[in-house]
Amino acid sequence: MSVSTAAIDPSVCAPLPVLGQDVTVPLVTGGEVTYAALDYAASAPALQRVWDDVAAYAPYYGSVHRGAGYLSQLSTDLFESSRRTVAEFLGCRAEDQVVFTRSTTDSLNLLAAALPADCQVFVYETEHHASLLPWRDARVTYLNAPRTPGQAVQALERALADRDPYGPALVCVTGASNVTGELWPVKELAAAAHAHGARIVLDAAQLAPHHPVDIAELDVDWVAFSGHKLYAPFGSGVLAGRADWLQAAEPYLAGGGASRKVARRADGGVDVDWHTTAARHEAGSPNVIGVYSIASACKALTEAGFDTLVAREQELVRRVREGLAEVPEVQVLSLFGDDAPRVGVISFVVRGWNSSHFAAALSAEYGIGVRDGLFCAHPLVRTLLGSDPQDPGECGAPEAEPGERLLNAIRVSFGAGTPDEHIERFLRAVTELVREGAQWKYRTEDGRCVPDRGTAAQV
Repeated sequence: MSVSTAAIDPSVCAPLPVLGQDVTVPLVTGGEVTYAALDYAASAPALQRVWDDVAAYAPYYGSVHRGAGYLSQLSTDLFESSRRTVAEFLGCRAEDQVVFTRSTTDSLNLLAAALPADCQVFVYETEHHASLLPWRDARVTYLNAPRTPGQAVQALERALADRDPYGPALVCVTGASNVTGELWPVKELAAAAHAHGARIVLDAAQLAPHHPVDIAELDVDWVAFSGHKLYAPFGSGVLAGRADWLQAAEPYLAGGGASRKVARRADGGVDVDWHTTAARHEAGSPNVIGVYSIASACKALTEAGFDTLVAREQELVRRVREGLAEVPEVQVLSLFGDDAPRVGVISFVVRGWNSSHFAAALSAEYGIGVRDGLFCAHPLVRTLLGSDPQDPGECGAPEAEPGERLLNAIRVSFGAGTPDEHIERFLRAVTELVREGAQWKYRTEDGRCVPDRGTAAQV
């Protein structure tokens, strides 16, 4: 998978308008500053276009698939047209299904529940926990972290060739790492999986917001992603792809909407005829606003021109990496090396700093929101930091003195709504903190590193 590095025309490459772009936050050192949201990998801010579309629909809010009234029919049409929009955005094949879920985690757990008997699952230790953990009822082979894309393909080919007995198999792989931002060789991995009679699901949570995803072109069997990373509000997700395993499985949730017919038997029991469409796994009243938000975001990104968005983001990636490289104390984390293509997700550690303390100082003293910890990818971060599995570290601020280095890192992430000023402020802040130190003292409180009010550092 390649990333465009074409020259950018700033006049046609402005950031997309997002909610919160004018929000100001207080600084512990005094005054306020416009908040710099650089935690897109966790949740990207909603596009203004998405919010406006939702606001326009809100007065027509109605329950779907069940009502004869005008608002119900309108909502049903909106819900199903959103399904078609998402299918088009993902390049779905004619026979593919688009199932709406709550998130990427929900999507992959749904697929895990639909695996055929005796299915073997192959997953790299480098995955986000959403991809690493759902396969509890399957036989799972965890593959070691590869150090090149070629190693990733070779390791998968060996593992699939050696599997015994030969039967149904599924490969789960990320499209772009939520820790390093590096792109994985998805098309090559799909070819390897299919050559050995396996299927493949793509965790596109970090890929879809930054790069076009085409199911048919990549030749993957399923794609999963979350709305809240695709510039839509929380609470919606997608699992799209082949229908057969989904149709053969028991419904993910049992209830109204998933059933076509329910009848009492003579013996007092109940017979159920389940849907074979996507509705089979969408029981209950669906999140119509969340679904419409995803469709709106898909349209907005497409209409803005994904090639242009990718080109601008690559310029931001270049500036951040070059800026961090000018600070010797900063170590950027990478699996595949400096030349690997990547999206706007970069993790690093700073020599002499506890990462939670550093992230807290970026927030409190500069109004910059980043993330610290292990990013729900514990095995990967441990591998990148060369740590022992028993070394202390968790998602959240560790119980440590500000200068004590424990197993955690800092992640800066950005995308289509990121202004240039936020990137420049971040790089300036990193340089100042490393060279001059924090202006305030910090302590750990309820698992978070926070400013110790009234105790400015002696500088």
